[in-house]
Amino acid sequence: MSFLRSFTSSLLLAFGVSVAGHGIALADGDAQKGKAAFMRNGCWQCHDIAGEGSVATSNGKVIARTQLPLDAFISFVHTTNGAMPPFRLQVLSDADLTDIYAYLQSLPEPKAAKDIPLLSNDVRTQ
Repeated sequence: MSFLRSFTSSLLLAFGVSVAGHGIALADGDAQKGKAAFMRNGCWQCHDIAGEGSVATSNGKVIARTQLPLDAFISFVHTTNGAMPPFRLQVLSDADLTDIYAYLQSLPEPKAAKDIPLLSNDVRTQ
């Protein structure tokens, strides 16, 4: 059973390496490069630096720690026809988007309301 698991892992790794040069993005981006691309391409203007979104610009859509798989994220950014303009491959490469995805996935979970003094029930109002 261990051999089968090892063989399957090796096969998947080999497949991943073989498709990497063919435009298929793998989920191994660089979060630091992703943050730089997020800032450079103006993503922060609507989604804020920590990907929490804005009611005014992104209808409050939080993109930090997105549940979208990487390939769906890349496809959406390249082809969206909603309020967000599409960022075609010529503007944002799949490699840039893989890095941006890594950055968004690296962002910490927000604090719970009970851990924010102004939102906790322990704060008295006068």
